[in-house]
Amino acid sequence: MLAAAVPAAAAAAIAGALLARVDPAWLWLHWFGKPLATVLIFALAWRAGPAVSPRYRRLVLAGIACSLAGDVLLMLPGDLFVPGLLAFLFAHACFIAAFLGDSRFAAPAWPLAASLAYGAVNLTLLWGAIAAPLRTPVVVYVVVLACMGGQAVVRALAMARHGDAQVPAARLAAGGALVFMLSDSVLAWDRFRGPLPWASLWVLSAYYLALWWLARSVQGATFEGGAA
Repeated sequence: MLAAAVPAAAAAAIAGALLARVDPAWLWLHWFGKPLATVLIFALAWRAGPAVSPRYRRLVLAGIACSLAGDVLLMLPGDLFVPGLLAFLFAHACFIAAFLGDSRFAAPAWPLAASLAYGAVNLTLLWGAIAAPLRTPVVVYVVVLACMGGQAVVRALAMARHGDAQVPAARLAAGGALVFMLSDSVLAWDRFRGPLPWASLWVLSAYYLALWWLARSVQGATFEGGAA
């Protein structure tokens, strides 16, 4: 029941955003669906069991909660881009902390290097379109986001190398982290270089898929006689 409600709420958020471009009266549907979908994903992570670890669950929940704050800040009237960016920066910091519970930072280093390079390319291409007061917060955000994506891949690779039973959950987390990066990339291009056609569809679809996979990564493997 709860799992089925997430795509319905996400679809409402996306439809509201798209329809509001034609008729602002539809904004209510976006304002309703956007935070609701994130709240439902939070509930999924809360109820998932057995958890990879209590620490991992707490930090993923904290990351989703910060994402919810970012959702609300970015959709409120007025320009709250920087506060919203800060909320999502804290979200990524929580996810990084979750990934570091059972993996070493940048070991191996190439996933982190690749993520940082991807972020650097995007920044270079967008730099001239980013207003001067926003450049520092955007750079900091991109570095943290890239570290989140890179460390998620590092963790999944390390677990696979050691034959860890939590590999499926780690791969879900890595997929969620990378899709989060994709969502934010499209959002950045739409904001600074756009508008892009159907941007709300691509950004929100990727965003909710990312959060969904991160929430599902809370559930660990089950063994006979106990949980991982």
